[in-house]
Amino acid sequence: MNIIAGNFKANLTRAQVASYTAQLDSSLDSFLDSQSAQNTLPRVYLFPSSTALLDNTFKHFRIGAQNAHFANSGGFTGEIGLSQLQEFHLSSIIIGHSERRGIFNESQDFINQKFRFYAQAGFEIFYCIGEDLKTRQQGQKALGDFLESQLSGIDTSYSKLIVAYEPIWAIGTGESASVEQIESTHTMLASLTSAPLLYGGSVNEKNAHEILSIPHVNGVLVGSASLKVENFTQIIQAGFSPSL
Repeated sequence: MNIIAGNFKANLTRAQVASYTAQLDSSLDSFLDSQSAQNTLPRVYLFPSSTALLDNTFKHFRIGAQNAHFANSGGFTGEIGLSQLQEFHLSSIIIGHSERRGIFNESQDFINQKFRFYAQAGFEIFYCIGEDLKTRQQGQKALGDFLESQLSGIDTSYSKLIVAYEPIWAIGTGESASVEQIESTHTMLASLTSAPLLYGGSVNEKNAHEILSIPHVNGVLVGSASLKVENFTQIIQAGFSPSL
C-alpha cells in the first residue's frame, strides 16, 4: 500500500487547514464510492504547521507534526513537545527534513535524540534524508556514503520508521529527479533499511503516477503541490490500486 503525505510547511492558516481537511475527507468519500474496492486507498498523512494542528480524527487520513522538541514539555521557547502533540491525539512526526538540518542547523546528534525520543513514544517517524547537488555530482559512492551518514545513529529497523528520500536540489525547484536517479537511489536505500521508502522533491499531480511506479518507491512526500486540495486528491488517486 502506498503512503501519500503532504507537508504544508509554513503555509495555510488554521482556518484554511480546517476547510481543506473537510473537503479532502469528502472528496475521498466520493472517490471511494466510485470504486469497486474500498480497502486499497493509500495511507494518507497531512502535516500542517504547529498553529494549524487539528484533532487526529479524520476518516481517510492522519494528521501529523512537522516538528517537535524531544521533551514532554519545558523551557523550550518557540517549540512544542510531546504533551502538545498528545492533546491532538497525534502519533506521526517528520524528523530530519533538510530545512531543519540546513536553515535551523539541526545536527545529526540532535536529530538522533529527537528520533530516539519519539520512537520511545511510539510515533510513526517520517525520517528525511537527501543530498545537495554537489554531493550528487560526485558520483554514486559519495551519494551512498552521504545518505548512509544521515541514517547513522537511528534504528533503521524501527517498526514505525518511514524513510523519505528528498534530494535537496529538487525540493521546491520544479525539477524532480529522473526516474533513473530515483530508482538507483531507492534501490541503494532498500539495502540499508526495510522501512517504506518515500520520494520527495517537486512531486505533483502530473508526475506522481510515474514516480509511484518506480521500484522501491513506496509513496511520496509532497510539498507545494499538496497545498491545493484538488491537486493533492489527484496525487492520492495516483497511489490508489484497486484490488484484483
